Amino acid sequence: MKLLECIVPGLLLVFILVSCQQSTEKELHVVFSDTSGAMPLVNKEFVSSILVDKGDAEVVSIVANAVAGDINHITGKKPSVIHNENEAGATVIIAGTIGRSKYIDAFISEGKVDVSAVKNKWECFSISTVIKPFDGVDKALVIVGSDRRGAAYGLFELSRMSGVSPWVYWADVKPQKRDELYVTDGTFISNEPSVKYRGIFINDEDWGLNVWAGKNIDTDVKDIGPKTYALVYELLLRLRGNFIWPAMHDSTKAFFYYKDNPVVADKYAIVMGSTHCDQMLRSNTFEWQKNFVNEYAEEPKPYRYDINKKQVFRYWDDRVAETKDYESLYTIGMRGVRDGGIQGPKTEEDKIALLDTIIKDQRGIFKSHFGGEDQVAQLFCPYKEVLGLYDGGLQIPDDVTLVWTDDNYGYIRRLSNPDEQKRKGSSGIYYHLSYLGSPHDYLWLSTISPSLISYEMTKAYQFGADRLWVVNVGDIKPAELETEFFMDLAWEAEKWNPQNVSEYLTYWANKTFGTQLASDIAKIKKEYYKLAQTGKPEHLVTATYDKQTRTERLAASEKMLEMVNDIKPKIPEHLLSAFFQLVEYPVKGMALMNKKICYAAMSFEVLKSNPQKAKLFSKYSKDAFNEIHAMTDFYNHNIENGKWDGIITDSPRNLKVYGMPDVAVREVVEDQSLYKQEYDTRYIHRDAPFELNIAKSKISLLADQYVDKQDSEGNEIITVKGLGLDGHSISRYPFNTPSYSNENYKSAPSVTYSISAEKGNYDVSIKCLPSRSIHKGRKLLLALVINDSKPQFFDVNHDRKDGKWKKHVLQGFAEAKFHLNIQKEGNAEIKIYLLDTGLAISRIDIDKHNEKKE
Repeated sequence: MKLLECIVPGLLLVFILVSCQQSTEKELHVVFSDTSGAMPLVNKEFVSSILVDKGDAEVVSIVANAVAGDINHITGKKPSVIHNENEAGATVIIAGTIGRSKYIDAFISEGKVDVSAVKNKWECFSISTVIKPFDGVDKALVIVGSDRRGAAYGLFELSRMSGVSPWVYWADVKPQKRDELYVTDGTFISNEPSVKYRGIFINDEDWGLNVWAGKNIDTDVKDIGPKTYALVYELLLRLRGNFIWPAMHDSTKAFFYYKDNPVVADKYAIVMGSTHCDQMLRSNTFEWQKNFVNEYAEEPKPYRYDINKKQVFRYWDDRVAETKDYESLYTIGMRGVRDGGIQGPKTEEDKIALLDTIIKDQRGIFKSHFGGEDQVAQLFCPYKEVLGLYDGGLQIPDDVTLVWTDDNYGYIRRLSNPDEQKRKGSSGIYYHLSYLGSPHDYLWLSTISPSLISYEMTKAYQFGADRLWVVNVGDIKPAELETEFFMDLAWEAEKWNPQNVSEYLTYWANKTFGTQLASDIAKIKKEYYKLAQTGKPEHLVTATYDKQTRTERLAASEKMLEMVNDIKPKIPEHLLSAFFQLVEYPVKGMALMNKKICYAAMSFEVLKSNPQKAKLFSKYSKDAFNEIHAMTDFYNHNIENGKWDGIITDSPRNLKVYGMPDVAVREVVEDQSLYKQEYDTRYIHRDAPFELNIAKSKISLLADQYVDKQDSEGNEIITVKGLGLDGHSISRYPFNTPSYSNENYKSAPSVTYSISAEKGNYDVSIKCLPSRSIHKGRKLLLALVINDSKPQFFDVNHDRKDGKWKKHVLQGFAEAKFHLNIQKEGNAEIKIYLLDTGLAISRIDIDKHNEKKE
């Protein structure tokens, strides 16, 4: 059999795509039948052991045992993890860290492995075959880590090559069964990761992860504890992550309350941190409000540094003393106990002065424990109101990492300007895949598309944000795909750029479900993200859709349901649980939520003219409501014999959108209590719903339907598939090129459209991604020229304080509106100049001007 025919089909694309990470030496592969010269890992007679040095970092043994379990999943035969070379057979897997493994160091000194490509680098690894590593051993597969995490990633790379998904536990993506495993001669050498610290924030865990962990994993404490975190840490390592902001909501006791939590984190080589509102590795909601009296035998005074410095300082100093021997990343500064502003000073000037004192004192704590203010990694997160204080003049030490944030809806608020890009501490990003707060939560399903993540995070990376990427994943489930993409991008930031990101869904589906199903599954997910762009399922009560838009949403929903039902019988039995979790539940949940809301509204519209149809629409709404609950019950109680009991809810915080909407014919809803739910009204945006028309106009142009394009030096106009309205947007690329002024707009890249229309006045809307300007001094400016008229300039950037921002993030687009006068029937030329990067145009809608609207 030829070599490539032996590679698992679903992974062939993986090997092609990772080739940019490998050296020019002969490429190493895992194959599934005996190939000339290949080393057997598992065959009919033999299983290679995994040899690690007991003196190496503990994570190496932990991951070696996990990989042994992976091989057992595939072949039914489990390798032994050994610590003595005399126990090895004819072939052996050897894994270890440079400077910590006696086996690896011996191979280096004897010239048996070349580590020059990975030595003294951050989290790198090499995988190669070695002839006669020891007396009596014919061949070894040697995995070398530049550090302890590099060794762990190298071991898990072997699992990846063998067909094991990072989600083998967390989404039951079971590997294809194989009788044999072999590895071909060659070398695999990783590059250093693009971003130094790459991690997740478990947040708003009250309704899922906390419930599940207490019921099924940490049953002794009925909480998220060390056993749950061990599973999370393993997932992080499989995703090549290294960092965590642990859960910190009211439902969960603080991370450090359970003394084994940080111990287990260190064993798994995971770097600990604390959120933007929990400085110095503290968790204020629990540790200050609930447990302070138990820890200190005294009642806490107000969490204010201006009047209660003694208690607050001690509280911080004690945590640093407790964690000084662990690998940690400390958040500095101060906010309120919960996610609110600093308490005490009333003016911006006084708040800045107090924060300046606080940061100096925190740095003093570091000096006392680490020997220098800059001898431990620190970050400062200008989140929400803190950004205003930073822009108001707050000075942050140069070695501290500035962690910029998105606006909670996936659009980054700002990035480093040229001076900030020179900082020793560089910068990072805190990003959201899940959010609780105004203008409305989205805690149920994960709908931030890979295309949007790539667009925003590539922009961030090009502006120097390479020190930390941390993503709010809510309960982890059901944000598996989006989390994996975020971590893949953090590992290799230039691999999935906006120009090729649309290929990721096929890549992901291919390695998760196999080549034959990949294209169809990718199409389903593309439809899912496209529909969510103009209304997340959690946001469907914030907008009143016009009839045409509603009809189009229902058609898209029915199409998604049909696509899922058509492909499900083709899913291999061992992947049915994974398919339900990763595709069926979120896609059907989205579609059914649209049906529930839309049919309820339609039932009232036809009540007088067609009572029978009103009854039918009322029933359709109720059926969708019931089916969502049935799917959720199946998720919690039927998958893998109840493994996920409690992990998912279809009504987090029991918000109104999740309930049964009012319908015209209420007798079709037998249980009238469905209308009497008690809703958690905290944080809910209370503005009246706005009418939303997303349907295409009589003349609608997708942004990439231009007749001419003019790039400029160093600037290219690209199409980003899967981004924005209708799944097509154009933008300037790369992002880190200068803006153009009004005076030199003609030098900017441009696109030209041609329309044919009768004489008259028209209303034109240029619909854009609701992104934000990159930093102070830049805008999201476009210039519009119709035929040979004077240019009109539009800035579609809207700050969070701007009332338009809330509408834009909920409807999925911002827009520039203007009037067009066509003086004679025929063609008209519309030319748009893109003066700023970060501006993404999705569609141009043109309607005959309605004088009555004026």
